[in-house]
Amino acid sequence: MTPRHPPLLPLLFAAFIAIPVYWLVTMSFKTNGEIFGGLTPFPAAPTLDNYRVIFSDPDWWMGYVHAAAYAGLNAVIAVSVAVPAAYALSRGGFRGTRALLFGLLAFRMMAPAILLIPFVEIFTRAQLMDTYLAVALAHCFFNVPLAIWILEGFISAVPRELDETAALDGHSTGRFLIRILVPQIAPGIAVTAFFCFLFSWVEFLLANALTVIDIKPIGAIMTRLGGVMTADVAVFSAASVIGLLPGLVLILAVRKHLARGFSLGRVT
Repeated sequence: MTPRHPPLLPLLFAAFIAIPVYWLVTMSFKTNGEIFGGLTPFPAAPTLDNYRVIFSDPDWWMGYVHAAAYAGLNAVIAVSVAVPAAYALSRGGFRGTRALLFGLLAFRMMAPAILLIPFVEIFTRAQLMDTYLAVALAHCFFNVPLAIWILEGFISAVPRELDETAALDGHSTGRFLIRILVPQIAPGIAVTAFFCFLFSWVEFLLANALTVIDIKPIGAIMTRLGGVMTADVAVFSAASVIGLLPGLVLILAVRKHLARGFSLGRVT
């Protein structure tokens, strides 16, 4: 039997995607002089000074903390709301369910810039500006519909007989959702939380507008300093590399659920 070789096209595509990331990582270990001096595939004199700048300045590293805080809060709120909503759509059996599910996706397709002014007005009057909750709730407008759409597919894959058996055993709907259904759809919840966290982590416009001073995320800090530190590409490269880490850590933490979740249910 002839050995099977990996297809060439996927390898070329993977290499094409990896080139910008590799170049970003190498620049984070270079000096500005080397970066502007010409193209070099490896740092001539690798340095950690760029990372020291970030971790020695609270204005830099707290930006990551703020972004992780409201992204995590958003994922928790979105999943908590989406599970019972998706269960109702899956088990309700009322007319228009399919149309409603696809209608929910229209909210996800909406550009955040459209809702910038209304959100600022609402959260200012509610005295929630410059709080994690404001950013998390604003992102829920986009993430909850997507979470419902994904989880409905996973819940529909759970046999209805499980609901009936739980009811005969005396379980209330809430108890059934928490103790029985949630463990059954754990891969779907992992996938949903992953997408919610990722959107909230990379979304910049609303996060920048709803944070004034105290909880500026890293994206806003980089943009603000870009006007006065345009030439400091090395530090910005290091900041970007650190910004990639939460997503990688999240993927590694839930990789088993993600692998199963991407093969089951409904994922966009």
